[in-house]
Amino acid sequence: MNSEADWSAAARQFQQDLGEQWSKTMQSFGALVPPRAAAAAAPGLRFAPDKLQALQEAYLKEAAELWNQGLAAAPAARDKRFAADAWRANPVAAYCAAVYLLNARALLGLAEAAETDEKTRARLRFAVEQWMAASAPSNFMALNAEAQRKAIETRGESIARGVQNLLKDIQQGHVSMTDESVFEVGRNVATTEGAVVFENELFQLIEYKPLTAKVHERPFLFVPPCINKFYILDLQPENSLVRYLVEQGHRTFLVSWRNADQSLAAKTWDDYVGDGAIKAIEVVREITGAPQINALGFCVGGTILGTALAVLGARREQPVASATLLTAFLDFSDTGVLDVFIDDAFVKFREAQLGRGGLLRGQELASTFSFLRPNDLVWNYVVGNYLKGETPPPFDLLYWNSDSTNLPGPMYAWYLRNTYFENNLVKPGKCVVCGEPVDLARIGIPVYIYGSREDHIVPIAGAYASTRHLPGKKRFVMGASGHIAGVINPPAKNKRSYWTNERLPETHAQWLAGAQEHPGSWWPDWAAWLKPHAGRQIAAPKRLGGAKYRPVEPAPGRYVRAKA
Repeated sequence: MNSEADWSAAARQFQQDLGEQWSKTMQSFGALVPPRAAAAAAPGLRFAPDKLQALQEAYLKEAAELWNQGLAAAPAARDKRFAADAWRANPVAAYCAAVYLLNARALLGLAEAAETDEKTRARLRFAVEQWMAASAPSNFMALNAEAQRKAIETRGESIARGVQNLLKDIQQGHVSMTDESVFEVGRNVATTEGAVVFENELFQLIEYKPLTAKVHERPFLFVPPCINKFYILDLQPENSLVRYLVEQGHRTFLVSWRNADQSLAAKTWDDYVGDGAIKAIEVVREITGAPQINALGFCVGGTILGTALAVLGARREQPVASATLLTAFLDFSDTGVLDVFIDDAFVKFREAQLGRGGLLRGQELASTFSFLRPNDLVWNYVVGNYLKGETPPPFDLLYWNSDSTNLPGPMYAWYLRNTYFENNLVKPGKCVVCGEPVDLARIGIPVYIYGSREDHIVPIAGAYASTRHLPGKKRFVMGASGHIAGVINPPAKNKRSYWTNERLPETHAQWLAGAQEHPGSWWPDWAAWLKPHAGRQIAAPKRLGGAKYRPVEPAPGRYVRAKA
């Protein structure tokens, strides 16, 4: 293949073969393609001619360069999967990696060139990304030069350790992301001192011991997500948002959701709102004697809290003086990559499967979120644990991430349809929860809304969308990093940045254009906003709980210790 004509013929054959293979592959992704887009994913899938031509030309050029380099080719050093010296030292492995990267770019380019609606294109893109992540040469011992070198240097010990790691992970039911043996809830994570002062079948209410002589008269309630354990907010003393708030002089309470088992298999969204968030608000007021409290909802906890406030508003009750929403949806019009999973067929399937009872297993949820970033949260650990025989280092955040929770099927099915699929919470009166029509316009209290710039679970535009539906005084703040790292950013570490803008225009893009960047953590900004809503200082209580609410057990309680 020495002439340009030969290369052109090869390129045409490549395009024809790849198009045929692409159409066959798309059929295998039928579960991801909605019925109305089925025609686009069938063998008649069409590509934009100009994009296809540009893709052909780019592939032809890069393939020719790669062919001429032969075994001297080197993979892109910026791809950390192939960055180790062992890849460059092994010509065959380097060539395989370079060919893989070329084909990955071509396949992703084909996804972008598909002439179809944006949602189907996003699904094609997601499917290709999963396929390419799984088929990387770094995932196979026969092609991974770095793993081969380690096997030689350790005289096969790394392979033996890898097999041991694999058997251990099979037994525990998930890929290890950290050395889980190092951590224990209540011993070295979730250690802020306090007591469980109330419990029902859905949650335990924790009250934390004051760390100041005086506290604000208006207590504070955390409502964390029920799809994760609460202690992401209380990992270590130095990065605990719970402890930070206690140190600011707030009498602090927190909802610790129960890890659902078969006894909760029939629980609904109404139960989580009424017997969960609203009940917690009621108990905190009774314990403290305060007519109003301040509250925070994180992720799904923010959606539950927002729904609860709308229900209370419909009852003409305002027991919450101010609310904070951290990386939370109220408006589900922009849900990012998670939207690829949602269509009528999928929602109906889940309703038939779980709508009348049952459990959505925690490992299924955890796997879904991990595969949103497959190279970082799946294959990275497959390679390290099994091919290289490494034990991942201790990391409290990843230990929490692996500590999954189950959800009641009916609650999950309602949430799926009314939020991600139909976005009903922003339609006044469309949802009826706890016997009340939900209208976010009834939430007239001040609200602090935080979103993370690189969040792939609650995209920043989705977090900002809440500003369009809440009529009270609002402050929106954007932090750097993602869904968790952006939130858990203590001031002492002086890391990252956050952005503020006193104006709230229609879109996040407009907001960002006028925003000012500030170095460090957003926590002090939030603390300064919260202080005027917290009331005057009073003597801190000498005992936790109250006359009707005696401490049940020390924090963090037993609900958070239950495994999925």
